[in-house]
Amino acid sequence: MPGDSQPVFQVEPYSDPVVVRICGRASFQNSAPLSTFFQEMAMQGLSRFILDFADCTGMDSTFLGIIAGAALETRKGDGGYLALMRLGERNLELIRNLGLHRITKVDTGELLGQMGDSETMQPLEGEAAVTRRVLIESHENLAGINEDNQEKFQDIVEYLKSRTKESGDQ
Repeated sequence: MPGDSQPVFQVEPYSDPVVVRICGRASFQNSAPLSTFFQEMAMQGLSRFILDFADCTGMDSTFLGIIAGAALETRKGDGGYLALMRLGERNLELIRNLGLHRITKVDTGELLGQMGDSETMQPLEGEAAVTRRVLIESHENLAGINEDNQEKFQDIVEYLKSRTKESGDQ
């Protein structure tokens, strides 16, 4: 397993459901390839995903917001879902505190047989750092899940939007 300083997202993009393994700490510093991957899969019409957290050492709100956005997108498709499996105690607590368990499947093991083969997993490549747009969208996704999250993430969304306007970034 990679150290926390070099997390890796491994994918089995040709499986059904598509399997994503999170190895290390998932954060705003490295989640851009995952965000792009979910967008590309949605454009291809794929809407069934399993995220394996067995080797995930932690996650931040940006990563959780990317998961929220992907979960909301999968629900638009017929039979689509995003399943979270092998969550540790702390990660499960984060998922529940933000209400992500309401828009994802929190798997207790019944999907384990659909995990794919470790030998065919590929690392996700791409620029690691997320853009300000992805930061805003991920926190808006979390804020949209429930009222408590709106209060938690309102200030950061407003701050990021104001910084975007000031700098002229899109």
